[in-house]
Amino acid sequence: MNFRLFSTALILLFIHSCTNDEPLDDHLTGSINKVLNRQSTGSSANDLLSDNSFTSMIIEIVYVEGLEPTQNTINNFVTFLNNRTYKPSGITVKKRVIPSPGQATYTIEDIANIEREERQEYNQGSKIAVWALFIDGKSDNDVGNEVVLGTAYWNTSFVIYEETVQALSNSPFEPERSVLETTVINHEFGHILGLTNLGSTMQTNHEDVDHPKHCDEKDCLMYWESESSVALTGMSTIPLLDAQCLADLKANGGK
Repeated sequence: MNFRLFSTALILLFIHSCTNDEPLDDHLTGSINKVLNRQSTGSSANDLLSDNSFTSMIIEIVYVEGLEPTQNTINNFVTFLNNRTYKPSGITVKKRVIPSPGQATYTIEDIANIEREERQEYNQGSKIAVWALFIDGKSDNDVGNEVVLGTAYWNTSFVIYEETVQALSNSPFEPERSVLETTVINHEFGHILGLTNLGSTMQTNHEDVDHPKHCDEKDCLMYWESESSVALTGMSTIPLLDAQCLADLKANGGK
């Protein structure tokens, strides 16, 4: 790990929606309406948390060659989902590799275009689908030594900047890779589940006024600074959701 990173903030950013909701007519394939998976972040929180409309979930994990998330990370993520959501017909994972798109940096529209080209799983029947992309290169929102590790950009879509994550893990004074990967994934999926004040109504006022859509509890997974360099240097465990965030999820149909 480069020593300069110890004095540098590492920021997790997210975008409520990378484009406006798209017209229905352009995205119909047979009985699958792809636009239902291209809505604003947090808008499908109840569908993901409850079994009212969807009783199963499939996680489509797509990664650039050489940047596969660890099996521990995938197991941790599935455990996180099982602990928070009602999916009596089960949660499954579909994983596959793609070639590198060959870019050094990516805008969120670049990421969305990769999804449009590569995504195979969409909501269908009683199954809700989630897209997770592990990409090389970096976010175009990186500024100097402040880097983006992950972004939730649609209602069932998020990207992990895996090359950046790997550069900041598994070395002296850095977290173990699956701990950092899991933290970033769970944080971004927390936004997809409507946290904080992003689709799951707050039961008590705990949104950080200085950092909207994040929890004001410092030890919570959804705290804005949970991925700071200070946290990284001492990170050995995956942060958990605090009682306020858990209450929001339960009120919106989750566990």
